[in-house]
Amino acid sequence: MRFGLSFPNFGSYAEPSVLVDLARRAEVAGWDGFFVWDHIVISDGMPVVDPWVVLGAIAQATSHIHLGPMVVALPRHRPWVVGRQAVSLDRLSDGRLILGVGLGYPPDEEFGTFHDPVDAAVRAEMLDEGLEIVRGVWSGQPFAHEGRHYTVERITFAPAPIQQPIPIWVAGMLPNRRPLRRAARYDGVFPIRADAAPVTVDDVTETVAYVDTHRSGDGPYDFVVGGARRSLDEYQALEEAGVTWYLGEPSQEGEPIEVVAEWVSAGPDAYVA
Repeated sequence: MRFGLSFPNFGSYAEPSVLVDLARRAEVAGWDGFFVWDHIVISDGMPVVDPWVVLGAIAQATSHIHLGPMVVALPRHRPWVVGRQAVSLDRLSDGRLILGVGLGYPPDEEFGTFHDPVDAAVRAEMLDEGLEIVRGVWSGQPFAHEGRHYTVERITFAPAPIQQPIPIWVAGMLPNRRPLRRAARYDGVFPIRADAAPVTVDDVTETVAYVDTHRSGDGPYDFVVGGARRSLDEYQALEEAGVTWYLGEPSQEGEPIEVVAEWVSAGPDAYVA
């Protein structure tokens, strides 16, 4: 099982230099990935930083750690723009990008503030169409799309990404099953519980079994779990259940940046001890 880090793009982490420094520390300490959330509104006046800009800086400040937005609220973005941004970041990082995608949450703040659709079914349609467009942008071949929410005239996007294709991890809130069926069409699944409780071993076992029955290919596939630090026994149980990545997060109680930097610098071995 690989160990990565997943950091908010708001509050204490809305200063780009803080995230870049943490990513540098993570690479030196042996973490496998460094990922940044994609939010635009948390509360009125809360500092927020753009994840793509920060990830570009992280790509230049590191050399081998995986990185990416985790997760992009794709229905809140123009998918062809996300496709272009992803290619740029993949090339800038020499093929280290992993693209996480999801519906976006919370909808009232993240979408409703700007009079974008908040209905989950509508955003799900936009996500499915958006993913088709993103893959079309990456193909390097003539591409067109006409759907309910987006239209793209026939065009060839260049350059293509280094990775063919860039891995896509699809997030979804348990116990919903539709996001898992969507995730089965891509390269990984990132389940999150709707009640905000930690994902359990039973959750993982059910998710792995469900996704496996809906996958059409037999290539590499990632089962991703994120959250706070757990016991060594829990990590072992999660790995046995099928988890391939665990993304550690800072404490929800608001650890000082200096404390966070210390445990990041201590590396994943200390984190799982």
